[in-house]
Amino acid sequence: MSRTCQVTGARPGFGHAISHSHRRTKRRFDVNIQRKRYWVPSLGRHVTLTLSAKGIKTIDRCGIDAVVAEMLARGERF
Repeated sequence: MSRTCQVTGARPGFGHAISHSHRRTKRRFDVNIQRKRYWVPSLGRHVTLTLSAKGIKTIDRCGIDAVVAEMLARGERF
């Protein structure tokens, strides 16, 4: 499963882990990805989405129908 949010498009960030002696090693800042299942009344079926925590809050604020319509407009498949 790719670590990408289907709503916000959030992806992992990359950078350095800096030790006490200030040595740098590469590390990855992962996004808080969850798999959530929603009932979409406009489609008449359940949809399983891969979402970040911010994506879940966006759906809570705007509604699942508005978010799914936006995703369909940009060509996302689910």
